[in-house]
Amino acid sequence: MNADIISPPPQDTDAPSTHSAPAVGDRVLIFDTTMRDGEQSPGASMTLEEKIQIGRLLDEMGVDIIEAGFPIASEGDFEAVSEVARVVENASVCGLARANFKDIDRCWEAVRHAKQPRIHTFIGTSPLHREYQLSMNKEQVLAKIDETVRHARAWAEDVQGSPMDATRTEPDYLVETVQTAVNAGAATINIPDTVGYAVPGESARIIAMLRERIDGADRITFSTHCHDDLGMAVANSLAAVEAGARQIECTINGLGERAGNAALEEVAMALKVRGDHYELGSNIETPLLMRASRLVSSVTGFPVQFNKAIVGKNAFAHESGIHQDGMLKHAGTFEIMRPEDVGLQDSNLVMGKHSGRHAFREKLKELGFDLGDNALNDAFVRFKALADRKKEVFDDDIIALVDDAATSAANDRVKLKFLRVICGTEAPQSADLLLEIDGAEHQRTATGDGPVDAVFNAIKELFPHRGRLKLYQVSAVTAGTDAQAEVSVRLEEDGKIVTGQAADTDTIVASGRAYVNALNKLLVRRQKSAPDRPSDSQAP
Repeated sequence: MNADIISPPPQDTDAPSTHSAPAVGDRVLIFDTTMRDGEQSPGASMTLEEKIQIGRLLDEMGVDIIEAGFPIASEGDFEAVSEVARVVENASVCGLARANFKDIDRCWEAVRHAKQPRIHTFIGTSPLHREYQLSMNKEQVLAKIDETVRHARAWAEDVQGSPMDATRTEPDYLVETVQTAVNAGAATINIPDTVGYAVPGESARIIAMLRERIDGADRITFSTHCHDDLGMAVANSLAAVEAGARQIECTINGLGERAGNAALEEVAMALKVRGDHYELGSNIETPLLMRASRLVSSVTGFPVQFNKAIVGKNAFAHESGIHQDGMLKHAGTFEIMRPEDVGLQDSNLVMGKHSGRHAFREKLKELGFDLGDNALNDAFVRFKALADRKKEVFDDDIIALVDDAATSAANDRVKLKFLRVICGTEAPQSADLLLEIDGAEHQRTATGDGPVDAVFNAIKELFPHRGRLKLYQVSAVTAGTDAQAEVSVRLEEDGKIVTGQAADTDTIVASGRAYVNALNKLLVRRQKSAPDRPSDSQAP
């Protein structure tokens, strides 16, 4: 730790906390945990640069609190939280910490440079967690909550406490744990449905009970953190809001452990479209939702299902004749929101090989991208190359092109420089491949069961590793035989799972680049790994 933060400043731990939750009036605070809980989804690892990019977009979008990571988990996580804390201009930046002094101190060191730092500390409170995860009795857990929340408050004015697995905790004991955290100085109390067990009525009853029974409930913000194991994360979150919760913890695209978390885009649009029902809003700039969805999908390599609410490819598509007829007469007949409300643009044919840099920049802005000069130059070169190969360049092509550029880091150890394949009805299929590895070029010809297998074999011969292929997925960005193929490749090595993604009009080239992208992420994960990294199950 730095020399200037040896121990917390002294404070009167017996005095009741005078810090109140932020006044939010008639809106719900949006707490995004894409970079913490979302990254715990196997294969969703993010680099430092990707986290900074996501953090800036979340800030621009109006997210109130950004949970940037788990600082104690590894040096990589600590660095990411620290850098996000430095670059975010408006939102609170939060780090997660288990209920021990070491976690909390490390968390504060990471978030202390934020304009509005928050420490989020948690401990399991359900019978299962007390017995099997903690080996602690009720009194020991209460004592741990008291001492760790007070320790966190000695560092930060803004402290959030979470009784993990709250929805399976005995109601009377849950009240005790929450009251203890409030008395110790927590301004926000999060009620996690850690395993996605609750149903909406139950979620609402828990919040209502706590608001009625907690002394000082009017001075704190109740939050809800719901997992989607039964497909009810958003419904549970909104039910909690109706009962008085004023903060929702969620992720872009519903990314998260197991079946994921409540989806930010669904929560935000439900509050916006059904403002007549909830009489509450959020601070989210909803036209940026599609941009955020695409960025997170590109960074993680997790494609968004076509029928996903709000941001899915089919969310505003109408094929039924009755629906099409109604839409032609009045869009409101079959649409409850406008595509532009979420930042969706229709694919169109306005760009081509004769388009200039200025027109390309304006098109990117229209699609929700604001690139710096270097990134713009790189994207423009890729666009020109694509326009030479495709007669028709659609908006979706440009989005895939920019997303693909975002996954290609300049400091990648392995780069694909040349690829030629021989395939057809007669075996063996082969691939002649040139890789640049740590600045030196290496070439190899390999055979395989088809051209993709041959390419992957060549890569593995040139750069031996223990990664096993867990997923190979190809999707067409647009229609037509000249469409770009978007390829996702997932590798697993010693429990570490990463996903690489690439797009190209040549499916085999996209496949090779996606594999190389995954391999580079695997190398980053090796560096980030640490013996004391908390398990993914040790979080709300």
